[in-house]
Amino acid sequence: MDLKYQKRVAAELLKCGETRVWIDPNKAEDVADAITRADVRTLIASGTIAAHQKTGVSRGRANYRKAQRAKGRRRGQGSRKGKKHARKPSKETWMQAIRPIRRRLKELREEGKIDTGTYRKYYMQAKGGVFKNKSHLDSHLRSEGVIKE
Repeated sequence: MDLKYQKRVAAELLKCGETRVWIDPNKAEDVADAITRADVRTLIASGTIAAHQKTGVSRGRANYRKAQRAKGRRRGQGSRKGKKHARKPSKETWMQAIRPIRRRLKELREEGKIDTGTYRKYYMQAKGGVFKNKSHLDSHLRSEGVIKE
């Protein structure tokens, strides 16, 4: 029997596509008798006509990839799209380098190991990119004889 009309009406009422409409095969005769929208509404209420659940996309593979990337995998040359500084801006790299150096200089000044003039001198050198990291600053200060550790 042809239930095209009932399927179309049910799809409109259930707000889904016709492919998602499910009709109970045991009660096909009752569905065939439903010729008005009200009849179809009644069948929907009784559960004879229902909508299949939407098909979702599994996140399993995506979660696995994310876990691998967290471990540092899948980040090689072949997986990269952006340029070096698009992936990590040079400003961000600079901020990660300069902040610990400035923090160290501030500590030394507050502890009284260097005076304000020396602090300013090395602060400006740090700004100029003389020191690549905190340990480089410390070794430089030791070699200059500014601090004894």
